[in-house]
Amino acid sequence: MTTAEPTVETQPFQAEVSELLHLMVHSVYSETDIFLRELISNASDACDKLRYEAIANPALMGDGEAPNIRIIPNKKDGTLTIADNGIGMDRQELIDNLGTIARSGTRSFLARMKEAKDGAGLIGQFGVGFYSAFMVADRIVVTSRRAGAQEASTWSSSGGSGFEIAPAGAEAAPARGTSIVLHLKADAAKYLEAFEIERVVRSYSDNIQFPIELVAEEGEARQINSASALWQRPKSELKAEDYAQAYKSIAGAFDEPAMTLHYRAEGRYSYAVLLFAPSTKPFDLFDPERKGKVKLYVRRVFITDDADLLPGYLRFMRGVIDSEDLPLNISREMLQNNPQLVQIRKAVTGRVIGEMETLAEKQPENFGKIWDAFGLVIKEGIYEDFERREKLLALSRFTTTSGEKRSLKQYVADLKPNQTEIYFLVGDSIERLKSNPKLESAAARGIEVLLLTDPVDAFWTSAPLDFEGKPLKSLSQGDVDFGLIPLLDEHKKEESRPDADEAMVIAVIKSHLGDRVSDVRLSQRLTASASCLVAGSHGPDRELERLLARANRGVGTKPILEINLRHPLVASLPQAGEAAADLSFLLLEQAQILDGELPDDPAAFASRLNRLVAKGLAKAQP
Repeated sequence: MTTAEPTVETQPFQAEVSELLHLMVHSVYSETDIFLRELISNASDACDKLRYEAIANPALMGDGEAPNIRIIPNKKDGTLTIADNGIGMDRQELIDNLGTIARSGTRSFLARMKEAKDGAGLIGQFGVGFYSAFMVADRIVVTSRRAGAQEASTWSSSGGSGFEIAPAGAEAAPARGTSIVLHLKADAAKYLEAFEIERVVRSYSDNIQFPIELVAEEGEARQINSASALWQRPKSELKAEDYAQAYKSIAGAFDEPAMTLHYRAEGRYSYAVLLFAPSTKPFDLFDPERKGKVKLYVRRVFITDDADLLPGYLRFMRGVIDSEDLPLNISREMLQNNPQLVQIRKAVTGRVIGEMETLAEKQPENFGKIWDAFGLVIKEGIYEDFERREKLLALSRFTTTSGEKRSLKQYVADLKPNQTEIYFLVGDSIERLKSNPKLESAAARGIEVLLLTDPVDAFWTSAPLDFEGKPLKSLSQGDVDFGLIPLLDEHKKEESRPDADEAMVIAVIKSHLGDRVSDVRLSQRLTASASCLVAGSHGPDRELERLLARANRGVGTKPILEINLRHPLVASLPQAGEAAADLSFLLLEQAQILDGELPDDPAAFASRLNRLVAKGLAKAQP
């Protein structure tokens, strides 16, 4: 009786996976070491998952062999095997994870690849690490058996349009876990050398918690990583390069950390903390879910990286928090309401902010890297975290009319005589803000103004804020009174009273504009320009109203038109006759344009402007 041949099924890759594989197969990346780091990282995750699931189901450990990772080079066959005895995958998981369902980061990775000069540094960020093996291999065979399962399956591909899936032979199938066999390309033969494998492991994977064993040709295995939970070791034993390696291993990053925070908390709750602030933005920084990536361990057992251990505005932090007190079998539901985690989150958040304060004071260059990459995110906390609002305001750095990366402490130290408020202006670009007429009166007095251009600025500035007792005041909302602040010498002539009749000018403009504006009034903001638009004291500021309107959430608040009676166009309105209507609309429409808006009716605006120019030219002719 003959045994039936195992059924081999061929399946196509999903479109994004095919495009990704094409990039890898035809890769010209200089950092091909990334493939080994990524495969070891995946193996470590599988061992972590096994150890966690075995808490509730000890039978999954089978023969009781501790989780480990093995690297087996075979020079004769030109293959490199990375094997683990972790949780393993069943047939459907092999199909889903390696072929037909694009991981969440695949599409984003492909988009960013079009911008990057060398994509190797992006691979670890986007969850596409397995496919990086095609940089060095022309064929990959993956055999896996899920812990506790009878059947094992084999997935194989040459990086073309699809893959094959079949039951695994008895000899090839591991008792538990996954074996990945890479058939190396000729130019990747260096990865069969023991010293080369050890170099990569030491550089990127030394802090993986599980033993990584290198199996020599004669079959002897030796451990080549330290396999220690670095965060549990005393700071006195560690060097800067140890932390740099740990960061790259834990975060899957290529950059250097801009800040490292390592400490142990003792007392009511005991836990170890090792956190890093990257120096470059991760790809998912602005995902709508705003999830953090700090990993939760309990007594060195990985639990989850989805525990919200820091607030959303610190989601860029990477690292580990390892608790001595939480139960190992804590569920996701328990995580959300656990009082210990609430206290840990509160304490660690305070330490992170405190460390940033110290960094800003003692190493401003490193803090500058954090602010450049994540300042926009940190400012979300000013809006959300009332308890720490003052500290976050103090950490914030601003572009102002006086310079860049200015702190509010510096601003307050440079207040003008009789100045009691901190002034700001929100818009969509620094260049447009610098030319905004609302700055004129402040500039004439040498008053510094914060120039805010991030979308989040329109939201956090909507809250009632003060810093060291000085309220923050928008120059595009409500009343502004600079009367007690002296003009600079070169602007003192601007104090002269205008000759035009204020009440008559306002009445003329109101009669023509009607309900297009909520009010017309004399401006304390302008010295040279004819008009500007501001929001009322209550309700959203001008920029927030624009952002809400784009999202179809605007409330349709009418702006206030402020006029400068010293401007000849405004002063001439009572004597303008038939042109008064055109001039009134022009005051509104040029104010809209200066705020970055289009006139309500661009065609009518063009007609009005043409009529006024034609009249001016006619008068100028002899």
